[in-house]
Amino acid sequence: MIDFETIDTVIFDMDGVLIDSEPMWKASEIKVFETIGIDFIKVGGEKTVGLRIDEVVDYWYSKYPWKNKSKAQVVEEIMLEMVNGIKANGQPMKGVVEILEFFRSKGLKIGLASSSFRVLIDTSLEKLGIKDYFHSTLSAQHCTYGKPHPEVYIQSAITLRSEPQNCLVIEDSLNGVIAGKAAKMNVVAIPDGTHDVSEQLKVADLRVNNLKELLQVLLNYGRGKV
Repeated sequence: MIDFETIDTVIFDMDGVLIDSEPMWKASEIKVFETIGIDFIKVGGEKTVGLRIDEVVDYWYSKYPWKNKSKAQVVEEIMLEMVNGIKANGQPMKGVVEILEFFRSKGLKIGLASSSFRVLIDTSLEKLGIKDYFHSTLSAQHCTYGKPHPEVYIQSAITLRSEPQNCLVIEDSLNGVIAGKAAKMNVVAIPDGTHDVSEQLKVADLRVNNLKELLQVLLNYGRGKV
């Protein structure tokens, strides 16, 4: 159980937590991998959910090496699909603004730590109009390791001048949950609904269906009901 009284910092994942982008990722990967002869669904694309996109491409190249495009070109094509998709169709996940307002009203530090490249973070926050809520936004693009390694969360806490045990991480994927726990932080899992839900998500300290449900948990905690 999370002792919310000790939390002074909230660090959000982005894809599937703040923006409904997981279907876009899936569609973009299916489309681009098809051009190099890989059936992304058939090979089990779920395995790489939550990884940094260059690591996704590295993983599948190691399994099914292709010749007609470089790995960098595949990454670039997926990124272009994502940027265009977010600009055209990006929508917030349920309860995003309400919970950001709640955390801001409580004076908490608010960060973002995403596996997505910086251009996708900036595009998404601009599309949703929520950039001003965040004290720090960090991409794993320039980290040595992506999730499930905890580096992006550790660096986010350093930037926010927060202690890991006082941080609440909000994640949707198993790789993200593992990263948050490895960083010694409190982790809430919110399965985004577009992928198979792993029983391993139970390693999170709390699991809810959406941000509105998490907000209700927090409000109930304040009334002594948790």
